[in-house]
Amino acid sequence: MEFKHVSVMPEEVLTALNIKPEGIYLDCTLGGAGHARAIGERLNSQGKLIGIDQDEDAILAAEKKLTGLICSVNIVHANFSKLDKVLDDLNVESLDGVLFDLGVSSHQIDTAERGFSYMHDSPLDMRMDRRQNLTAWDVVNRYDEERLIKIFREYGEERFAKRIAAAVCRERLADSIDTTGALVKLIERNVPHTKNGGHPAKRVFQAVRIEVNGELEILSGALTKAVDRLKTGGRLAVITFHSLEDRIVKETFKSLAQGCICPKNFPVCVCNHHATIKLLGKSHKPTAEETQENSRAKSAKLRLVEKIDWRK
Repeated sequence: MEFKHVSVMPEEVLTALNIKPEGIYLDCTLGGAGHARAIGERLNSQGKLIGIDQDEDAILAAEKKLTGLICSVNIVHANFSKLDKVLDDLNVESLDGVLFDLGVSSHQIDTAERGFSYMHDSPLDMRMDRRQNLTAWDVVNRYDEERLIKIFREYGEERFAKRIAAAVCRERLADSIDTTGALVKLIERNVPHTKNGGHPAKRVFQAVRIEVNGELEILSGALTKAVDRLKTGGRLAVITFHSLEDRIVKETFKSLAQGCICPKNFPVCVCNHHATIKLLGKSHKPTAEETQENSRAKSAKLRLVEKIDWRK
């Protein structure tokens, strides 16, 4: 299946990153390489584009999409939590800009056998990186009830987490839950239908996907690593698609933009905590025109920061 993914807020991202033709830029989530291609087209022969993704399909698609650029291009199959190792292996010390486009790609959702979608019946998988062992099947069939409740509540913000977890545990006593379709039917039997609440399986599928891929656990650390590798004046742009990841991005940026954290009654600073970034405005959202053309952009938010030298 061809890798199809519509990049969200492409012009806003380019403006946010303030592309320098000779700069070095890192796209931590290549996806369909739409953003990466747009960045690369603004670089000259001295510029460098680095793209990483944990999904092999994305890597193969990017290798085709990024041909013909005059800048240097490096494509690496890796999780963005390893961005520092990727840069070290490429002998890149510092960057002019970094992009994170978080969440699941359209290709992953639309490829039924990947098991991300509650709209297709397929094996329970949901791995972004198919080299890893843990799958959605393992989460649904092997996690105990309390752990499932915690995941559904924390990662899916599911009101009926306890009811769904109990139903899962009852169901699998008779036989394992092997497909997305079986899980959807189970959820539909245990979640009251509402007119404006969306599909009843949406929150549980989000929760299981986040657990399988460790999406929230690695995010803050990866953002901090990215800031560490930015040059002074370099920019970091992050696109989020749900409140959980956006909250982590917002809190991480707030912490990195904060100076002294000593108690107010301390006469002098002893914490040696320095601000390393400045926030560049509030979050940006897609235009009405974009969301009409791409419904998956509706929940997107773009946040932007710039690296500063605290000594000045």
